Amino acid sequence: MAVNFHRIAYEALEVCNAVGMDRIDAAVSLASTAAGARALDIGCGNASVAIRLADRFGLKVDAVELDPAMAELASEQIAASPARERVTLHKARSDAVLAANPPFDLIVALGTTEPVGGGVRHPEGMLAGLAAHLAPGGHLLWGDLVWTAEPPAPLRQIVEMQNLYTDDVGWRDAAHAAGLTVRSAEVCSQAEWDAYGRTMLDAVAAWTAAHPDHPDMPALSARARQIEMMFDFGRGFMGFGLYLLGK
Repeated sequence: MAVNFHRIAYEALEVCNAVGMDRIDAAVSLASTAAGARALDIGCGNASVAIRLADRFGLKVDAVELDPAMAELASEQIAASPARERVTLHKARSDAVLAANPPFDLIVALGTTEPVGGGVRHPEGMLAGLAAHLAPGGHLLWGDLVWTAEPPAPLRQIVEMQNLYTDDVGWRDAAHAAGLTVRSAEVCSQAEWDAYGRTMLDAVAAWTAAHPDHPDMPALSARARQIEMMFDFGRGFMGFGLYLLGK
């Protein structure tokens, strides 16, 4: 088994973010995407959402995961699913998959990094880039970190090394600027955010305790300490927003 922090942590989560599957279901139901329609799940993680789209909603799903360890987990989960014939896993960059396919009826991007490639990391650019790959009347289910209060500058600098983030109003404004309509929007509670972090950290702590001699254990422990410090430092400033955006 390929091992890194997220490979272990995400195996313990139903959805690889601070959001429950019930809220994913509600948003996708609101999109009214017909059975047999084409969906793309960018950064599919443990593939639970991709599998849900295929199994519950009857969609034909392309799931994308670049991280080798996560792609291994996604592959295992898809293979064990009754919906496996309707989910295709791409171990590739999402921009390459987007470029190689016609527009999708539904794009899901939850906690992704550079989902449209090209160094685009700001909210409006990411949303506009994905909107360009939606079929007319299609939907983007977007989820990402939300600043719930103005963060200290060091926290912002650390967290925004990958993507740039904004508050709830900023995400809504970015969607409108990208030509998208906000169909639904919600930000997780502090309790949900805390439970998300604790579930991941507990899973990694249990794994390292069970594998004290594993060669990757020191790196995993160090990464877990970094993540724990980020959650502690960021408490009260960070949350997760889920937005259904229509084209």
